[in-house]
Amino acid sequence: MKINLATLALFTAILPATVSAQSNDKFYSGDKANPFTQEDKKFNDWAISAGVGVPLLQSADMTSIKNGNGKNLFGYSAYLSVDKAITHAFGLNLQYEMGETKQGNVNLKKDAGLGARTQYQALSLIGDINFSNLLRRSDNRSPYRWALHGYAGVGTLGYKAYRQDEDLLNPSNKLGENLITDVKFLKKLSLFGQAGAGLKFNVNRRLDIEGRVMYVVTGDDNFDGGSGNVYVLNPSPNVSLNSREEQYSDNFFNASLGITLKLGKHESHLMWHDPLQEIYYRLDVLESKNVDVEVCKKGDTDNDGVCDDWDRQLDTPAGARVDGAGVALDADLDGVIDLRDKCVTVPGPVENDGCPIAVAPVAPIDNTQVASDIQAALKDLLFNLGKSTVRPESVSKLDLAANLIKSTNGGSFLIIGHTDKKGNDAANLRLSQLRAAEVVKELVKRGVAPSQLKSKGVGEAEATVPESASDAERLQDRKVEVKALN
Repeated sequence: MKINLATLALFTAILPATVSAQSNDKFYSGDKANPFTQEDKKFNDWAISAGVGVPLLQSADMTSIKNGNGKNLFGYSAYLSVDKAITHAFGLNLQYEMGETKQGNVNLKKDAGLGARTQYQALSLIGDINFSNLLRRSDNRSPYRWALHGYAGVGTLGYKAYRQDEDLLNPSNKLGENLITDVKFLKKLSLFGQAGAGLKFNVNRRLDIEGRVMYVVTGDDNFDGGSGNVYVLNPSPNVSLNSREEQYSDNFFNASLGITLKLGKHESHLMWHDPLQEIYYRLDVLESKNVDVEVCKKGDTDNDGVCDDWDRQLDTPAGARVDGAGVALDADLDGVIDLRDKCVTVPGPVENDGCPIAVAPVAPIDNTQVASDIQAALKDLLFNLGKSTVRPESVSKLDLAANLIKSTNGGSFLIIGHTDKKGNDAANLRLSQLRAAEVVKELVKRGVAPSQLKSKGVGEAEATVPESASDAERLQDRKVEVKALN
């Protein structure tokens, strides 16, 4: 049985209801059952959670943490929530919580001194993000038992704050506690917020255990019982009342341990359910039952796994890999499909089976020999009498020399001008320089790059024929010499 990406995509929209039926062994793309709808879902999405915890005021006027006696005053809390999973990574929890915090430097009803306790009730709506499912790789088919959750929500808070003040004249005398603040639960709107994180462990299909830490923002400076007049003159270091109340917030941490009871008839809860597991399940069932899958209504003419309805190449050669449009792959885009390409990653012509044609190495050019050929071409180069300009009959010599220089692909050369011994030495030197420069100028006119040429004149310095010799004999000293520079 051949299963490709198109088949996998179609399985996300069908339910293998017919697989379990002994009388039917085929799927059709028209099946409308979907395991992620309320009618056909394969998971539970409701739960009830309960737990107990320990609240600790962090930086209020009277704190629970590091109080005046150097101890922590532990309160208690308990919560009950109804949880609804919206997706496999997000849910909403309606939570009721009650508890009592203790703060100050004494335990009320036990010690004399300054202390407070606050009894509270809260009702809140909390968003639940399942980071473990949200960040889970789509190709990870292994089950998992631990999940990291993030929480954030808002709600309404009611509380009663009691305080016991210190007797200045007789610190050992217990004055008793007084009700300082009373905010009626659900009768007076007192908003608060909370956020935190929890780590859940999936015990079984019905039960989860979770450790959770929340930070509660009460939004009320009277929550800790530190409001009103506190009669403490010359307080001892053990008194933990902050003197500037408006600068402190009555927020607290709440660490709790709870359980979650998952409701419903299915084997898994949506927060533990991988959406791709349903597809994997179907594929495994189809493989095990050897079920025929009929996906292409109009067939697949070339058997490349792409239905004719979407296939842009209906004659794909057998064995060729194709893209989603049914076109045979050509990785190097050289016009030869990978099936027939002998050099899949390197472009090459069709006539060479997609491989580049080897080119014979070019022998390096000997510029010294070229310089000798150029000098031979410029032999007997004629200039106008007493001038540096080249006579018309020598134009062909310059054409040949220019072609030789251009054939070197960047070779550079030195043009050296010479004269015979007849005449003034200084005048001969100047004339040889001008004639060498004129040769360079003429060669540049014929397409030679200026960077390839340099000129130099040496006058009669290298002349060998005596000044008394005939003009024909002195002709061999009136010449242009060429030397290679690279």
